Amino acid sequence: MTAPPPPFPAGEIAACALCAGEFAATATAHSPRPVVWFRPGARILIAGQAPGARVHESGKPFTDPSGDRLRAWFGLGEDEFYDRDRVAIVPMAFCFPGYDAKGSDLPPPARCAAHWRAKVLESLPGIGVTFLVGGHAQRWHLGPAATKGGVTATVGRWRDHAPRVFPLPHPSWRNTGWLKRNPWFEAELLPVARARLREVMDAD
Repeated sequence: MTAPPPPFPAGEIAACALCAGEFAATATAHSPRPVVWFRPGARILIAGQAPGARVHESGKPFTDPSGDRLRAWFGLGEDEFYDRDRVAIVPMAFCFPGYDAKGSDLPPPARCAAHWRAKVLESLPGIGVTFLVGGHAQRWHLGPAATKGGVTATVGRWRDHAPRVFPLPHPSWRNTGWLKRNPWFEAELLPVARARLREVMDAD
């Protein structure tokens, strides 16, 4: 007898307020607003870090310059990128963590991944390729041994994980210098990642 599929947690996540106290204590003093963007039939997993301030306002992931760069890396227009039946966008924390007193981004609260991540991934059995965007996602998914040396070293070892997993740097404008110093990323990794994404995206 086939076991029933696991319960789909999107509605529960949308109502989550686990970190309300921590968010209220940040410089932004904001309330939780989980940004949930996935459905059970998705084939592609984009594992990011956490929503920024613009995404907190829009309620839609990657509605910022980082999203523009990420879509360009993937060769996807907005219609395909935001197709939840094919693309699951699951950050390490579903809410904007806020800013510290100096105006810097706070890290994704570990509580979010500890509470939700395994349940979410269990509800996405059809993922054919995963993109790990930034160090937080890479450390959680790949573990300490595979991420030794930080993001540059992890992304540099991308062939160890392809074609099912591709570690990527964060597409933030802050990483423009990193991209210039590491031209192999756009010359070698991105064409392979883009081809694999398209293969999975267009699978029957």
